[in-house]
Amino acid sequence: MHSFSKFSLLLCLIAAAALAQTAKKYQNQAEYQIYDAVTKDIAATDFTKALTDLDIWQKNYPTSDYRDDRQLLYVQSYAAAKQPAKAIDAAGDLVARQDPETALGDPANVVKLLFTTATAIQQLPSPTPEEMATAGKAARQLMAYDKKPEALTDDAWTQVRGQLQTAAKSSLLYLALLPGTQAMQKNDCAAAEPALTRALGDNPESSDAAYSLGRAELCLYKTQPEKASAAIYEFARAVATDPARQATIASFLEKVFEQYHGKDPEALRQLKELAAKSPLPPARFHIKSVTEIADEKQAEFEKSNPQLALWMKIKGALADTNGEQYFASNLQGTEVQGLRGVLVEAKPACRPKELFVAVPLPDAQQPLQAEIVLKLDKPLPGKPGANAEFHWAGAPVAFNKTPFLLTMEVETAKIEELKTTPCAAPVRKRPLAK
Repeated sequence: MHSFSKFSLLLCLIAAAALAQTAKKYQNQAEYQIYDAVTKDIAATDFTKALTDLDIWQKNYPTSDYRDDRQLLYVQSYAAAKQPAKAIDAAGDLVARQDPETALGDPANVVKLLFTTATAIQQLPSPTPEEMATAGKAARQLMAYDKKPEALTDDAWTQVRGQLQTAAKSSLLYLALLPGTQAMQKNDCAAAEPALTRALGDNPESSDAAYSLGRAELCLYKTQPEKASAAIYEFARAVATDPARQATIASFLEKVFEQYHGKDPEALRQLKELAAKSPLPPARFHIKSVTEIADEKQAEFEKSNPQLALWMKIKGALADTNGEQYFASNLQGTEVQGLRGVLVEAKPACRPKELFVAVPLPDAQQPLQAEIVLKLDKPLPGKPGANAEFHWAGAPVAFNKTPFLLTMEVETAKIEELKTTPCAAPVRKRPLAK
């Protein structure tokens, strides 16, 4: 919302010059005295009394030559008395004129009318359609107004005009954002998104418009997860279009981006560069979520390590709260193929009928610990090598959760790549000499 303080000195000069240049006539001395009282009230910043005196003036002299000037004083007094709705309503007829200068005379009065009306709208959270139309027209006229008041030098007018255009842009942006802002206040995210998209389209360099649209899309994300990418893009756009807001929006952007995508400074930098180029994301724009990234990594892992991935799924399900139920309904008695592990111990060591197997994770540093015991239908034909890696197919028949151990029945013929060496011949004892 624009402050009047930036414009107070130059606008006071403008207003004073306009009052001095009038060529209209008072109906009598009493009317002049009422006018004089109003101007003194305003000079003393007693706007309540100014409004009272204006009412007296209007009641006693409804057809005064100064009725348009009086209406402008109403606009100024209502605005200064913090009654913006009444200020805009009072300005309606003057702003609607094809040529306000015909009614107000000096360009200084026109500037005062347009500026006061345009900026008053920003103090109304729920203006009426009529108030929005009046303030919008005043802001657009203020943007285009180029007639210099006589009291100002060319340099001063250049400075004032730039400030007035800034105020007009701010009011027009406020009006553009208002439908979306009001929808967000009602938690109507679906209505807010198109309204704020239009506002951003009309104000592509506005950080406020981008941030507001991002909030609407973040709201929709609760029920429409695909909106997350667009929301994060708009937060990045808000940062890109207003570096001064780095301290507030940038930290929020980083937090949301990390929560959704994960910590990735390079990806965030690239996002900011992309957002700086356009107010809306390109077609099919998408930021991968933490879940999507994890799923892709899991898919790649399963592709590269199918046996290990299979075991990790089985072990994870067994170790879960409902592990016993999973074992009984999904595993018990059903042949599982494609498992791979490392032999930890064979019982007995030669021609064993039981093999204790570990399934090591990549880059695991811990000592191997048996998690599976294979009960063979017949002994192996020799001695398996220690720490030998092999794979097999078998049917789970028992499961112990603590300590974790899965028992499987396996046909010896379904064990592959497990090399054995002949068992040493038994040492025969020599008979004692007689």
